[in-house]
Amino acid sequence: MKHLMPWLFVASLTACGETALLDVHDGSGPTPQLPAPTKTILPTVNIAPAVGWPNDVKPQAAPGTQVKAFASGLEHPRWLYLLPNGDVLVAETNAPAKPEDGKGLRGWVMNKVMKRAGAGVPSANRITLLRDADHDGVAEIRIAFIEGLNSPFGMALVGKDLYIADTDKLLRYHYEPGAMQLRGDGQRVVELPAGPLNHHWTKNVIASPDGKSLFVTVGSNSNVGENGLDKEQGRAAIWQVDPASGQHRLFATGLRNPNGLAWEPHSGVLWTAVNERDEIGSDLVPDYITSVKDGGFYGWPYSYYGQHVDARVQLPDPEKVARALVPDYAVGPHTASLGLAFAEPGALPAPFEQGAFVGQHGSWNRKPHSGYKVIFVPFDASGKPSGQPVDLLTGFLNAHGEAMGRPVGVINDGRGGVLVADDVGNVIWRVSKAR
Repeated sequence: MKHLMPWLFVASLTACGETALLDVHDGSGPTPQLPAPTKTILPTVNIAPAVGWPNDVKPQAAPGTQVKAFASGLEHPRWLYLLPNGDVLVAETNAPAKPEDGKGLRGWVMNKVMKRAGAGVPSANRITLLRDADHDGVAEIRIAFIEGLNSPFGMALVGKDLYIADTDKLLRYHYEPGAMQLRGDGQRVVELPAGPLNHHWTKNVIASPDGKSLFVTVGSNSNVGENGLDKEQGRAAIWQVDPASGQHRLFATGLRNPNGLAWEPHSGVLWTAVNERDEIGSDLVPDYITSVKDGGFYGWPYSYYGQHVDARVQLPDPEKVARALVPDYAVGPHTASLGLAFAEPGALPAPFEQGAFVGQHGSWNRKPHSGYKVIFVPFDASGKPSGQPVDLLTGFLNAHGEAMGRPVGVINDGRGGVLVADDVGNVIWRVSKAR
């Protein structure tokens, strides 16, 4: 009975909490509905237990498209990168040891939640190369490209310099076109905030179009500053890094947990996908995608979605709240939107021709579930969102509310397909035009 108590406690939490009064659709778009915060004794916990994909079962692709496994049998694949020769790099990774993040009842419960949701497996700490040499939409070559990393995530190639964002540092490797393995230790470009707390551990990286700057995401060290704002130095931000010197500055701040980064092809503006805060109700706060303004402050932790004050923050800052920017586009509360990629013209049929794909990892703090799919946000020719989101890939939850898969990173494969990393199903899915 002693060993059952922790799970009985988590199960009791799952039965607690409030329920959404709005649809996910209401918390999406340029002007989402933002009801009053909901206060509960215990946070709403609604876990979709990770079960993996049964044989011959796969996600459901939108009309006019089809989906198949590009690669399967991976170890917690989370992020993807396309090399110029068509090879695909996948970060097989998970959270590092962070003993200070699991203290107390809340930390203990969250560890149990994450394990049940499929995030408790050890990190492979590896970048794997996948090659589809015969162009049939299935990778027939798989090889360990870089090993011995520390919870790697983002990847970016500039010339022959391949940058890997570990959880605690940005590394540079020399890459020769077509190489299938890189050996040796990478060169450290800059240290990144990590340590024994390291609440949001994923670090993404993207290069500027001219290759002279790198932009690195660093998530917050808490939900809403409850670990002390001294633990948030350099966090909840996007860094701009000089790859030659390692010097950096905060390009944008107040972003609770930015992950996806992409350049909008018409405006040339940097966009990011951001996970917003938890534990103020199933309808709050919508995650979002937004253009990133140099020097912009986006509210965290003091306010959300512009200037909506979060009363839980112990040291308010009205001056910062007054200048908090409103995000461009909401993608639903608690959807855990991570992946971000802009469509390649002609790759997929209408309505997926011009806009952004967003990989939604899925909720734990909402009843009913939200996310667990890949959506498409239409954009107009000026580089701005122009309509309601459209589902591209669904069916990651089964009829029992269990997670057969959870989408994370999303990229174009340069061959008319969109690749989606699924870290619970351990699959890379490929969506293409239906034949």
